Amino acid sequence: MALRERIEDLVNRYSLAYDTSDLDEMGRIFSDDAVFRMRLPDADPVEFAGKAAIMELMAGAMGSQSDQRRHINSNLIVHPGAGEEITTTHYLTLVGTANGEITLITAGVYRLRIADRDGVLTLRELDLELDRPY
Repeated sequence: MALRERIEDLVNRYSLAYDTSDLDEMGRIFSDDAVFRMRLPDADPVEFAGKAAIMELMAGAMGSQSDQRRHINSNLIVHPGAGEEITTTHYLTLVGTANGEITLITAGVYRLRIADRDGVLTLRELDLELDRPY
């Protein structure tokens, strides 16, 4: 599989793991030293350092949502670079379904730093800038 396909696979596995509340898969996607940063409009950025803190955030977020979330990833750009880390940028459109109605929840931009260690891709840094709260 070409590098771009592997990156798309990682991004899509992350989204599907969130949408299906698959914490085991989510745990395989983040490196142990991963950092998750989120920025909401008119708020200070928040940061979660380490896989354990990220997984706690994900479990809490998944557990608090009563609708079915769907992450739609688009416009993936793989930035030139060398070495064991890859940087990307892509858009997020987040929709939710509840009571038979589909609603646009938010949109945003993901900026990722992906580690490539022995052919295994993991998320090392995930920066998410949302257009409105989710």
